[in-house]
Parts: sequence; structure tokens; C-alpha cells
Amino acid sequence: MDYLPLPGTPVEEIDTPAIIVDLDIAEANIEAMSTFASENGVSLRPHMKTGKSPFWALKQIEAGAIGVCAAKVGEAEMLAEGGVNEILITNQIVGQTKIRRLFGVASRANVTVAVDSHENVAELSEAAQAFGRELGVILEVETGMKRAGVEPGEAATTLAKAVDRAPGLRFDGVMGYEGGAVYTENFDLRKRQALESVDNLLRAADNIEASGLEVKIISAGGTGTYDITGKVDRITELQCGSYLFMDAKYLQVFGDHPHPFRPALTVSGTVTSRPAPGRAIADPGQKAISIDQGVPEVISIEGAIVQGLSEEHCVMKTEGPADNLKIGDKISFLPTHSDTTIAQHAYYFCVRDGVLETVVEIAGRGRFT
Repeated sequence: MDYLPLPGTPVEEIDTPAIIVDLDIAEANIEAMSTFASENGVSLRPHMKTGKSPFWALKQIEAGAIGVCAAKVGEAEMLAEGGVNEILITNQIVGQTKIRRLFGVASRANVTVAVDSHENVAELSEAAQAFGRELGVILEVETGMKRAGVEPGEAATTLAKAVDRAPGLRFDGVMGYEGGAVYTENFDLRKRQALESVDNLLRAADNIEASGLEVKIISAGGTGTYDITGKVDRITELQCGSYLFMDAKYLQVFGDHPHPFRPALTVSGTVTSRPAPGRAIADPGQKAISIDQGVPEVISIEGAIVQGLSEEHCVMKTEGPADNLKIGDKISFLPTHSDTTIAQHAYYFCVRDGVLETVVEIAGRGRFT
């Protein structure tokens, strides 16, 4: 049984480790990206691999997003169950079991899915006919990341035509991700890398249109490249997700480059041991804070430097003010990667002015099938 604090609880009394979200900051981040999209004539379809909850999806839609992205069928199921009715699944959905689930989601929401192979097109078409339901399809294009995606030349055009001919499928457009650029810290280099990636996506769109098909959707963008990709005229929608909460990695990437986003999500911890001078131990370990992009930063007190995390322990070097930390003191950590940290928790504890306002289930936790 989960023992959850009641609204009105001071943030200091929430048991640790816990994900704490400052609602004022998160809502300001949502508004800032919505404003950017509106001012630049591009639609916003935020990726819920970050938020992992209908709560955040609906907040972003209320602020102007046209819908959301999901990484897997499981995420799409969770979002549809929570009342989200416009979902783009940005991965290939392969195999009869997943495809049956996909059409279950499509019975409750408008679902579009990415493909990059003729085999996948054939099995989706067969299922669409069996279920008697048209399915929107976009091509995932390999734009330089060397991950999934069809090559942007003749292969993309041939695949688009196959989708267009396939009974039960509707060709809607193309998508790509400039993932090789989003973490590049030098802005000029990041811009060059992002635009090279986008050029590959637009080349695919040009070739497909030259073959006689309409490309209604050209979808791309990450938080690290939102103000680059989002200013390219032909991009129709942005898939940014991490801007909702921000994290230490993206703050490092942006550096002095101006942006409107602030960190809204922290992990709270408690000092559990002071085993030696200059060393403190806190309770968030790797089960509470992901370290795939590096160790977290301590932001609540100066002089506490995270040296490493084991499963249940955070080891910190302390100096200056942090030398005064006592057993039982609370500490706030800023994760380097919010998405993978959130995936390890059951709840967001959402606060305003230091007081708990609501507890939100992280309904997308474990939805990776």
C-alpha cells in the first residue's frame, strides 16, 4: 500500500526519495513552448516519453498542443485511457500482439504510427482491413542519427507509395529526429548539425511530393533544437518533450544560449549518514535517479558534490555550507536526464509555493511494450 501525503503537506514533510514538481515552473515552461510554436507558425506535439501521464498531456493540449507523441503502444494505451484523443506513435509497431493493441487504441483515439519497412506496412494493412479501421501512417526517415528510419532517397519514396496503395492505410507524411544534435553544446555546431538532419527530412518530403503524393505532416524537433528546427518553414510540428521539466543535461547544453525554460522537476532526498568529515550519504540511489547522462546536481545547498550513486545510496563530497549537513536534513537533486528518472517512480508530488497541491500517478511507468 502506498502512503501518500495529503494536499497541503509542506514539501519538507514528503517522504523521500520523491519526485517533486514545481507547478508554477512547469506551467510556465508549457506556456513558453506554446508561445514559441504559435509565434513561429509551427504546431506542437510534445513527446510523452517525458511526462508519462495524461495529466501533463492534457495540460499541454489545453495550452495549444495539437496532440502528443508516444514512444510505445503501452504509452498510447495509457494516454487514450486518460482522455487524450490525438496520438502519434513515433516507433514501429511490429507483430500481431502489438498491432492488435494498436487498433484497440485506435478505437478510442486518433492514432498515427511511424513505419520504415515494407514488411511493417503489409502487416498494418492486413490488420486495418481485419479491424475495418483506417490507420494514419507516417514514414520515419533516417536523417543522420543511424538509428531506425528509411533512407531519404528513392527508398523513402517507394515506401510512401506502398503506404498509399495499402488498403486501410492513409499516408500522412514524414518524421525525423535530429538526435545527434540535441546534446551538442556549441550552438553554431548544434544548428549546423540540426539543419543537416532537417535537410535530409525535407529531401525525403520533396521526393515524395514529386512522385504525386501529398505530405501533410513533416514532424521533427527535440528540446535541444526547438529554436532551430521550429524556425524551418516547412516543418509542420515539433515533438519536443523534455522542456516540460528540463534537466541538468539540457541546461548544460543551452549554457549561455537564451531560452525561457527552468528546471521544474527535482528529486528530494534525506541525509542518512555522515560517516566521515567531508562526506555525506543521502537516500536517492540509482533506483531513484537515473545516471545515464551523468550524476545529478545538488541544488538546495552549496558545496555538496555528488561523487556517485549505488542502488540505494548517494555519496556526496561536502565542503563549505554543505559541511553543516546533518542526518535527517532534506536535499534537492536535479537529475541529468528527467525521462529515465521519471520512469523509475510511481508518483509526481506537485507543489505550489512549497506546499503539496496534488499527487499525480506516473501512469506511463512500465509502459514500454
